[in-house]
Amino acid sequence: MKSNWYKVKLRDVCVQITDGVHNTVYDNTEGDYFLLSCKNIKNGVVYIGDKERRIDKKTLEKLRSRTKMSIGDVLISSVGTIGETAIVKEDNPPYEFQRSVAIFKPNQHYITPRFLYYSLRHKKKKLQHLAEGAVQQCLFINPLKEFEISIPTLEEQEKIVNVLSSLDNKIELNEKINQNLEAQAQAIFKSWFVDFEPFKNGKFVDSELGKIPEGWVVNTLSNIVSLKKGKKPKNLSETKHKNYMPYLTIDALSGGNPLFCDTGKMLLAKEKDILLVMDGASSGTIFYGLDGVVASTIIKLELAEFEVREIIFAFLNYKQSDLKSHTIGSAIPHLDKDRLLSYKIALPSNEKLLRKISDTLTSLRDNIVRNKKESRRLSQLRDTLLPKLMSGEIDVSDVAV
Repeated sequence: MKSNWYKVKLRDVCVQITDGVHNTVYDNTEGDYFLLSCKNIKNGVVYIGDKERRIDKKTLEKLRSRTKMSIGDVLISSVGTIGETAIVKEDNPPYEFQRSVAIFKPNQHYITPRFLYYSLRHKKKKLQHLAEGAVQQCLFINPLKEFEISIPTLEEQEKIVNVLSSLDNKIELNEKINQNLEAQAQAIFKSWFVDFEPFKNGKFVDSELGKIPEGWVVNTLSNIVSLKKGKKPKNLSETKHKNYMPYLTIDALSGGNPLFCDTGKMLLAKEKDILLVMDGASSGTIFYGLDGVVASTIIKLELAEFEVREIIFAFLNYKQSDLKSHTIGSAIPHLDKDRLLSYKIALPSNEKLLRKISDTLTSLRDNIVRNKKESRRLSQLRDTLLPKLMSGEIDVSDVAV
């Protein structure tokens, strides 16, 4: 560590360190605000899904009076999955947290919010070792207050976070672009295969799905795809060896750093293969975008006809909320394979038309995959620079703020 860096305890550089609510909170399904948990913090972002717990404004204000959460506060998951971090980017965030999230309010006379965020991210493994509990790991507030980090001057902090933030900002931009491209793909699919808008002036015929364009045929998904389940490998490694590929777990497919395993006798996936979560709370979620070994909780869809892959992918995206809301199993949710394979879709029998639609959707997903690849490369670069920047190993004195 360089001479102008010094060690501090978190309590000495934070105005307040607390966690989310411990008491019972009553939901309000009509509320405009959210009560989130540690599962909503992932890869530096606070995710708000479609099925989050909702609360009203009065409840939010009551919880806010204790946490005083505002823009620049740093969040860390403190129960279960330890050490996921994010930074509050809204001046008046529309959410509060359950006790599974710790909230740090930095004293900006000593530490910038982004430097605190990257410090905690850098110290993730040490924070995980600080967790207690046999059944469920927990990070408690008092040990967090005593946790030590190293900081330089405020000017140097700003230079360091500017380097790291430039990478994170590009990753975030790629994510927004991909969301827009996915919305375009869904709009095109709905127009062609649900509303049949390009064929409104043509002839329609009766079918089991209702009126469909003449020359189109209703197909059951079981006649188009087969399901292949992944397997658990004998060994997993943090480093890539010969004949090893990324093990495609939910975390790896969501942007986390993958572990690696031997490809021998394992189910492999290419970056545009369609993968579905088979077991657990994420059952029914669709993934793609990474070459690797399919994990044991994931299934790969193999298509009888390659030409319809992009259409089937868009169809499953359209049906994803239905899949996720109709899982089977009580203690542990599972994908309802029978329901999946019973889905029906009308497809044009005209190969030229089929190829035209497929090419349009393929172009959109190619761009998405390209952005995903760039984001993974930037993420790896950031993770390589992070320990060197946060220890002072890389000199940033000549970097302009």
